[in-house]
Amino acid sequence: MGLPRRMWAGGRLEFAAPLVAGTAAERVTRVENTARKQGRSGPLGFVTLRHDVLQGGRRVLSEWQDLVYREDPGTDAPPPVPPTAATDETISERVDFDTTMLFRYSALTFNGHRIHYDLDYARGTENYGGLVVHGPLLAQLLMLLAERQQGALTRFSFRATAPLLHFESAELCWKADGTLWVRGPDGRQCMQARA
Repeated sequence: MGLPRRMWAGGRLEFAAPLVAGTAAERVTRVENTARKQGRSGPLGFVTLRHDVLQGGRRVLSEWQDLVYREDPGTDAPPPVPPTAATDETISERVDFDTTMLFRYSALTFNGHRIHYDLDYARGTENYGGLVVHGPLLAQLLMLLAERQQGALTRFSFRATAPLLHFESAELCWKADGTLWVRGPDGRQCMQARA
């Protein structure tokens, strides 16, 4: 789409059956949707990928990844105003991050985006105040919190709403109706989810 900056905006998962460790699996990926729109910051490209994981010829998991592509921001571009996180959670858990955790998660997920491990690049090129915590890592932590509260999940969806930086503590929040969110140290909502 001619837009160089890629961000993982959100995703959904459906769990049809348990994924069995040690059993061969096949992943089939396809582009499910593309769209180009005009946003407040300029042109945006939206791509939805669908990944189906099969074991023994049977679908056990489907994942949709919502990706957004945009132009590189100018150095004078103001950061978007993040939403304020709710404070009416049933349970919250504090979580901390560090550079080693982000580097390892990048390696584990084959994510080579430098905003997660190259501090000079994250600050100087992408205009972040630090390394950016992976959206999928935040989603995984929320999913595990939901599973501890509800048991095995059949569906989970999430959407990133603001970046969280490696030196910031966050609160993973769960509400009894199955809504979840990540609250940054200043009260901003970094992610919202539903289990």
